[in-house]
Amino acid sequence: MSAPPRSWRLVRARREAIPPSVRRFSARARQRRWQAARPWLVGAAGLALAGLAGWLVYGTPLLGVREVAVRGATLLSADEVRAAARIPAGTPLASLDLAAVRRRVVALPAVRVATVERDWPSRVLIVVTERVAVAQVRRSDGRFDLIDGSGVVFHTVPSDAGLPALKLAAPHPGDPTTVAALKVLAALTADLRAQLLTLVADSPARIHLELRGSRQVIWGDATENAAKAQAATGLLGYPAGVIDVSAPQYVTVH
Repeated sequence: MSAPPRSWRLVRARREAIPPSVRRFSARARQRRWQAARPWLVGAAGLALAGLAGWLVYGTPLLGVREVAVRGATLLSADEVRAAARIPAGTPLASLDLAAVRRRVVALPAVRVATVERDWPSRVLIVVTERVAVAQVRRSDGRFDLIDGSGVVFHTVPSDAGLPALKLAAPHPGDPTTVAALKVLAALTADLRAQLLTLVADSPARIHLELRGSRQVIWGDATENAAKAQAATGLLGYPAGVIDVSAPQYVTVH
């Protein structure tokens, strides 16, 4: 039982034999080593934490997509927008390609503009602005295509939508006849619109209005539209079957 105390006394004696100056030097050396290593240790710990955080955010479904919310859709259903967006459940929200999602949504004919945003921690918000119909084109099957102000056919309805009717061979944004017809339609006065049955455009230079009471307005091309509209409106009360405003300075009726 006496051996351990002797060993302890021996070690203690050896330590006490070290001069105080040496012990202080050793302590300062250890402190310097720790101070030199501390930035590296802190940096390594920071990198490890950053790597872990990046893995959790980008590489796991922990912050993945659990909901796709849709706002602004009326012609389209929210499910139609989600189907076009094609965002798989669980896709890491941070790595989701928002621009690609937006392109897919805007490819829907009824969508004019779309925005896509991350809504942390697990939701994607899609806000759509749909096209606004300014006219309708009757199809051969009796249904009606809705067309916006730029000439895009974006929706089909089973019956008359109560919009101004256009008669066009091939409505399309790049079609000169479509562009001319829409310019004329935009220039019509409220009185002309109230009498309009169909705006017929056979070519960019051959446009006429079919009005109630079997009356016609020969419009010609899509130039001087404001003057033509005023001239035609002024003659609506005149008992004539045909009003020719193709040259608005020389209006003829018969």
